[in-house]
Amino acid sequence: MYAHLSDAQAQFPQLPTVNPARWEVGHIGWFQEFWCRRYAPDDPRGARTPSRIRDADAWWDSSRVPHATRWSLPLPAWDGIHAYLASTLADTLDALARSRDGDRYFFELALYHEDMHIEALLMTLQTLALPLPTAYGIPRRANTMTPVHSSDIQFTGGPMMLGTPKDAATTRFVFDNEKWGHPVTLAPFTMARCCVTNREFEQFVAAGGYARRELWSEAGWQWREAQGAMHPVYWRQDAGSWCQRRFDRWLPLAAAEPVIHVNAFEAEAYCAWADRRLPTEAEWEFAANAVGPAVGPNLDHQSAGPCAADAAEGGVAHLFGNVWEWTATTFRPYPGFAADPYADYSAPWFGDHRVLRGGSFATRSRLIHARWRNFYRPERSDMFAGFRTCTL
Repeated sequence: MYAHLSDAQAQFPQLPTVNPARWEVGHIGWFQEFWCRRYAPDDPRGARTPSRIRDADAWWDSSRVPHATRWSLPLPAWDGIHAYLASTLADTLDALARSRDGDRYFFELALYHEDMHIEALLMTLQTLALPLPTAYGIPRRANTMTPVHSSDIQFTGGPMMLGTPKDAATTRFVFDNEKWGHPVTLAPFTMARCCVTNREFEQFVAAGGYARRELWSEAGWQWREAQGAMHPVYWRQDAGSWCQRRFDRWLPLAAAEPVIHVNAFEAEAYCAWADRRLPTEAEWEFAANAVGPAVGPNLDHQSAGPCAADAAEGGVAHLFGNVWEWTATTFRPYPGFAADPYADYSAPWFGDHRVLRGGSFATRSRLIHARWRNFYRPERSDMFAGFRTCTL
């Protein structure tokens, strides 16, 4: 993912939302090696054997290596990291070949962990205005489709099981924050068929939405004031027209595409301006279970960005793929939550993160489903995230 970068480009600045290039790539290999070959639950050290690299635990264990220190670690050069990745993959494939049905939890954990980090690597390229690998092509040109105003679809609500039922664990991998399905009851609700488009969000910007204190929550206004934000982070005006940055390229704003790289505060302020609201995660999951995507999902890096947000008549567009969707729900444990062996996956983030659902163009389809919960702090906009709305 970073092999196309020059040495200078791969020297990332120290930012809260970025990891050093050699650290993050090495961490992916370390995680696979630890959980697929070394993990021993009955060993007080957590591992039955040492790493192939003597200091790997001191470098790449994200639970024990603070973010701010990762830039000063004496990490191997790229040749050494690539050799480590090759050897850990060979070890993992050998162990996988010897494994039995029902005994592959940690192999799946490592695979999905890598999938999530690949999307994070793309997020870093976007954050730092760096080019995509050539295999991805170039970001799409501005979509010429005329955006249609999003219509709504009504849902009856009623009882549902939020989360993954226990019997589903026998057929697929389940992350701990999905456990376990529990009954909730929803009031009837009405949800937009499409995510909010660039054209719609541009109208909010033009109406002075970023300067209107009454539209923002207390936390949202504090963020806006601190950042001096007056429009989405990767927008700028050229000769009176809006452009947006996709990785290292500035392109005309694609009116029909969903707005992307907005945080939860910006989404909530737009909703207040439009007399709408964000869906709860239970409403989003209910909708996904009820109708599924009407337009083919834009997943698996099939494109270098989102496609037009419009929905077929009677359908709901891109509940899966295209852009992650902010919800109104704070990320919290489900009743009876118990952390899985990788205890730092969910538990440290409860209470101050917000739930997103659905996946983006950079998400692997094998990872995403109706009950899968993503979570980020509400002020972050580096993810490939947008939002859809509900009526009040």
